Amino acid sequence: MLRIFNTMTSAKEEFKPITPGKVGMYVCGVTVYDNCHIGHARANVAFDVVYRYLRHSGYDVTYVRNYTDIDDKIINRANRDGVEFNVISERYIKAFDEDMARLNLALPTHQPKATEYVDEIIALVARLIAAGAAYPADGDVYFSVEKYEEYLKLSKRNLEDMQAGARVDVDERKQHPMDFALWKGAKPGEPFWTSPWGNGRPGWHIECSAMSMKLLGETFDIHGGGKDLVFPHHENEIAQSEAASGKPFVHYWMHNGFVNINSEKMSKSLGNFFTIRDILDTYDSEVLRFFLLSAHYRSPIDFSDQNLSDAEAGLERIYSSLAAMDELLASAGTASNSADELVEKVESLHGRFCEAMDDDFNTALAIAHLFDLVRALNKAIAEKSASAELLGRLKAEIARLAEVLGVFNSVPAEFLARIKSRKSSELSISTDEIEALVEQRSAARKARDFKLSDAIRDQLLAKGIELLDTATGTEWKIK
Repeated sequence: MLRIFNTMTSAKEEFKPITPGKVGMYVCGVTVYDNCHIGHARANVAFDVVYRYLRHSGYDVTYVRNYTDIDDKIINRANRDGVEFNVISERYIKAFDEDMARLNLALPTHQPKATEYVDEIIALVARLIAAGAAYPADGDVYFSVEKYEEYLKLSKRNLEDMQAGARVDVDERKQHPMDFALWKGAKPGEPFWTSPWGNGRPGWHIECSAMSMKLLGETFDIHGGGKDLVFPHHENEIAQSEAASGKPFVHYWMHNGFVNINSEKMSKSLGNFFTIRDILDTYDSEVLRFFLLSAHYRSPIDFSDQNLSDAEAGLERIYSSLAAMDELLASAGTASNSADELVEKVESLHGRFCEAMDDDFNTALAIAHLFDLVRALNKAIAEKSASAELLGRLKAEIARLAEVLGVFNSVPAEFLARIKSRKSSELSISTDEIEALVEQRSAARKARDFKLSDAIRDQLLAKGIELLDTATGTEWKIK
């Protein structure tokens, strides 16, 4: 039984879709005026796994993730660069798509652009005016928060307190300081569309309501986004959507936690702002995805070089075990019967994985179960107590998990080679020098010159290289 933490009720609830077997899910996408940062990566990976697991559970999922391609930030960037707004939006839509592909995100069912839904936005604004929930004001149109009695029910804020804390220099055209723009009258030089209230463009919040209602209906199952969107964006979406339709807008509200940088909130002003591309210049994209899944999606996650290195080491451990398993299968050096412990771990893996994921998509616990399996696998390999049949089942089970988590999709030997190459680039000794010293040490061992052999081992260890003497020869890895 899948249970989802619903921000609206602040509790985990059994998931019951509106239509049995089908799920409608909308996740707020990016405003496309710059390259995406680690916070965008976190949100998109989190909801990608939700999408994948719902499909894994047998649901027919319609997943909508939008692009906000008209906004003040886009216009400001276009003016700065001396180009049309759509040049900026298309440039960063392309960059976003490239980043998400590198992070192995599954394509949503629909990826609407706000500018493609202006007719629907205008119709929704007109509907709100007709319902008495919105009013024109000199070319702009505002939503009247006092006309929607349940305003702030998602964020649990108090309208009177917020009004008391509002700035003194509020727009005098507003009936209430917290009223928000549904339509913005065009300023000189800005892009615009024609409307019954004059030339202008949509407000931010109305875009998501119009797109989601058009593609998923006036009521749908799941709406997601970052925790920072609870107020004002999602609060305003609820108000305008329910004021227009008279129906509940969304049944389950999901929000992922913040990303901190070295225990501080990420901020351009603090100089601790990292784009996805900054990170992938150094680390493998699968490492970044694995790091993001190592914490529960609702928890804050601390991004640091150390934590990313720890994630890399964990992923490397798993891949090393899978590589050893592949070598064992290739050599046909397997037992006729398997160790009871590994049999139990393989047989229970999928059930334990689903139990973790059914508990509000707990990827951290799901990955812990995988490490538990790998420990049993390593023991069976060392004891030569794993049959080919069992190892084949194990590979199939991990492939099932990989489809949900979006990791473990590389050929193990190739992944380990990529990690080794990355780490080698940071060493003070070249790969050729390492290989030469390993060969020299092998010759010393053969000649029973153990003093020289130990000296070479210590020399390499001092440079961060650890040697592993195996039945097939000496291997090295970066410590």
